[in-house]
Amino acid sequence: MSDKSGLVEFARGLHGLGVEIISTGGTARTLTNAQVPVVEVSDYTGYPEILDGRVKTLNPAVHGGLLAVRDNPQHIDQLRQQNIGLIDLVVVNLYPFEKVIQKKNVSLDEALENIDVGGPTMLRAAAKNFRSVAVVCNPARYREILDELQRNNGLLSEAVLKTLAVEVFRHTAQYDEVIYDFLNQRMRSGELSGLPRNLTLRFNKVGDLRYGENPHQEAAFYQRAPEPAGLALLQQLHGKELSFNNYMDLHAAVQVVRDFSSPAAVVIKHNNPTGVAEDASLSSAYRKAWKCDPLSAFGGIIGLNKKVDAQTAGLIEKSGFMECVVAPDFAREALNILTRKKNLRIIKLKGSDLEQYPWDFRQVDGGLLVQTKDEKKLTAAQLKVVSRRNPTKLQLASLLFGWKVIRHVKSNAILLVKGQHTVGVGCGQTSRVESVHLAIRKAGADAKGACLVSDAFIPKTDNIEAAAKAGIKAIIQTGGSIADQDVIEAADRYNIAMVMTSVRHFKH
Repeated sequence: MSDKSGLVEFARGLHGLGVEIISTGGTARTLTNAQVPVVEVSDYTGYPEILDGRVKTLNPAVHGGLLAVRDNPQHIDQLRQQNIGLIDLVVVNLYPFEKVIQKKNVSLDEALENIDVGGPTMLRAAAKNFRSVAVVCNPARYREILDELQRNNGLLSEAVLKTLAVEVFRHTAQYDEVIYDFLNQRMRSGELSGLPRNLTLRFNKVGDLRYGENPHQEAAFYQRAPEPAGLALLQQLHGKELSFNNYMDLHAAVQVVRDFSSPAAVVIKHNNPTGVAEDASLSSAYRKAWKCDPLSAFGGIIGLNKKVDAQTAGLIEKSGFMECVVAPDFAREALNILTRKKNLRIIKLKGSDLEQYPWDFRQVDGGLLVQTKDEKKLTAAQLKVVSRRNPTKLQLASLLFGWKVIRHVKSNAILLVKGQHTVGVGCGQTSRVESVHLAIRKAGADAKGACLVSDAFIPKTDNIEAAAKAGIKAIIQTGGSIADQDVIEAADRYNIAMVMTSVRHFKH
């Protein structure tokens, strides 16, 4: 039993019903220490555990007692001849193979040693004989099983026996699939790299949501197995239950602020940032992020990467209606302020709880698209200045700040940045120049002297002309367009500094 949660209480309840308990060494010691009577498997079978515990339960005394058909006289007679007793209940959870292979640089030998053999064999044997043998592979079921045994004089209904058996076959099938995926990938390449030939994803339902993106759609939240991470570990401290759209926007918010080590803030609306800022204090970062577009920020999600203090909470309280605020922690004074907003959902989620999963998934009709996450970082040394004018040191810092943010903005994406905060966000337009115009319009007078960030190459000079008219002084873009030379010449004509990254940050 790799997971012993709830085991002692369950075993104590079984003992109280007169059940004789047989167990392997480690679990037997746990029960003995808890003063629950137990017979060790080696004593029951007459054979010791051998091969460093690889062989413990693979014995006719165990599997004969599991697989014998109770109403078959020949089976019962054979058991009697071999002095084998019947086993009526199997409780097993498997070696934590899936958890082990999540470890960074896990060795093949360590993975192999965590492939359970005896456990799945006992589970499958008991589930095959479900009419006579109850089988439990899920510790969450201990209480309900014990309750039914106590109500029904030590018996389980046929419906429960069938449910438990089906759960076992699903569990062992998933267990084997994970092993196959890992070994197939490791044996092919010799190391864990690239995308797998076959992919198995397992999620456990946490609970239903009121509805999906729209009220006519059903929805639920599932956490990725085997261990919860990311939003599955959030703690809601205040406010109404989270909706489907809240979860989507919370995900977007934490993805933005996790990139920053200094205090940072983002306001998310419909999965896009309305403003992002980094500053010396959290309150100043939030004030600048909200100020970028207060009209769009209404009803948004606030993401913060530091413990919320009273000053930041006071600014949030004055921001009008906001759906959620998510942060690693909240000072008591901050909670006293924020909980005055009855409908504000207050979410605590530590940075250490965020999932470090390497892949990004998108469902399409009939399949799944898988890619590595867009985590490409750039330094000033990797930028290529292509204009006659060089960006100033402050402009360069602003361009790199904007380049860090723009991968979180839906394409076509344009940001206008001053210092370490956005002043205009143009997102999701089908024409890049429309995104430029949108960012400039949202920035208003703040566009003058700002830096422009483009998530991909600038295809035409009309983008530069619009930027120049607004008073923009520096641009960062991918480069690689057939019109690069024309675009560079336009930048020079308007005395705009331009750097190229050779990296694209599309987000569809």
